Amino acid sequence: MTYVVSVDTRLPAGAAELDALQREGVIFLLRKGLDAIEPVEGPDDVEIEIFDSILAAHPGGVLLKLFVDAPALEVAEDAMREVVGEVLEQAELLSEWQITKCEVELHPEFAQQSLDAADGPDVPPADPVVRAAQHAEARAEATAARLPGEEVEAMRGTVRAMAPRLTAFGLDAFGWCENGEESGVDREHAELAAGALVYAIDLLVDQLFHDVQTLSEAKQSVEECDGLLWYLDDLPAQFAAQYTVLFARRFLVTAVSLTGRLTRDDSVQLGCVAEEFLLNFLLREAGVVLDGYGLLHDGVAAAWEAFTEKVLEGADGELWYEMAEDGGETGATTSEVGSLDVNRWFAPFDAGCFVHPYAADEGA
Repeated sequence: MTYVVSVDTRLPAGAAELDALQREGVIFLLRKGLDAIEPVEGPDDVEIEIFDSILAAHPGGVLLKLFVDAPALEVAEDAMREVVGEVLEQAELLSEWQITKCEVELHPEFAQQSLDAADGPDVPPADPVVRAAQHAEARAEATAARLPGEEVEAMRGTVRAMAPRLTAFGLDAFGWCENGEESGVDREHAELAAGALVYAIDLLVDQLFHDVQTLSEAKQSVEECDGLLWYLDDLPAQFAAQYTVLFARRFLVTAVSLTGRLTRDDSVQLGCVAEEFLLNFLLREAGVVLDGYGLLHDGVAAAWEAFTEKVLEGADGELWYEMAEDGGETGATTSEVGSLDVNRWFAPFDAGCFVHPYAADEGA
């Protein structure tokens, strides 16, 4: 049976309320923690797994809606209380948060569909992957309808207003044509795509600072570190032993350099492989921002595709990495990756490419 488990998590007593940036960060931290949790074992060795979730942050905490298949209400509730408790405990920044409510609801739409279709031609598919996809599609429509219209419109205005700050690129780089020629991208979607990149810069840089601090405190590489990392553990896993504190600092400085150039009037050419990774991370973060408000449309995706092609025109390095579609992990596209030294990720593609001196200095 499909259940929706509502879990209300709250800040510790006396803690300051979350601002807008902190709310985005907490959502990301919780979602990453949920993705890392193994399925919970229920009665008769039945695995209870979250197949989708909706997270909504407010100044005092986060409300989670967890969609699970479970044999009984009580089992679903106990399992999700255990899961969320483990996520909070493992995330150092959330370890003192409290679960104030954990209630299980039978999703009426899914339940009625199951009853109507039982033993009939419309019986839900046995394949859990196909069934989850059907649930996700129906849920996406319902979620969009439930979002407060004023919040969506306020966020739409905020993001579009940020578009001019991406001064290195005009809206034409996102596929919009001022002269009215058919481009497939209208002005609104181009502005959302550009503005979301600017909005995501703070998130990217703040979270990389967190990664540097986590590795510094652990005095370990990513391979050995048990702390929760925002980005470094999404780099190719075969090099995890090389992701040291020094690497993390060079990666952070490269992020500051790249995002700074995006908000200047100069044209931007990616300078090294590390910047290619960072562009992917920035695009991913921008997608999370828009998706949370139901603003991630096909037009925005088309705008980002046009932008990526524009930025990559000058990036002709030996290797190109791109994000995998299933969860944000990064995979290499060439067979050379097995012997690659990560120091080469900071080597300029050519003499005309800019890489920050701190990052480019391999002897630092």
